[in-house]
Amino acid sequence: MFKNLGKELRDFILRGNVMDMAVGIIIGAAFGKIVDSLVKDIIMPPIGFLLGKVDFSNLYFTLYPLGEKYDSLEAASAAGAVTINYGLFINTIISFLIVACAIFALIKVVNTIRENANKEENAEVAATEKECPYCCTMIPINAKKCPHCTSELN
Repeated sequence: MFKNLGKELRDFILRGNVMDMAVGIIIGAAFGKIVDSLVKDIIMPPIGFLLGKVDFSNLYFTLYPLGEKYDSLEAASAAGAVTINYGLFINTIISFLIVACAIFALIKVVNTIRENANKEENAEVAATEKECPYCCTMIPINAKKCPHCTSELN
């Protein structure tokens, strides 16, 4: 039962789709870090400034001890306070939206490239084939007689 397990595992790992998926996951993780930095360091500071010098990463609500005020989220965490970190959640939502838009744009480009390639292939096929007017099958453009229905062609 386990004799060929090593060979099967090696074949599975070396299969093209698995390697492509691994590369995609690694690039996706790196892209996620870039987007997190973009949101935290580039996008949120001006938005926070425009909204009255708000630091979104420091927006939280203290659950325990109730009503206790801390200078920052780090200070609350160091004191052992239980907090709901809604500012970090807002940053995460914005990061997700940026990643989703980037992936949508990438998929849109790939689909456009595929459509153009399919149109070129279809144009090549159209130049070499025509439809039989009697049986509606595709036949070579130079055919004098349909090989499917044996009708004489003009």
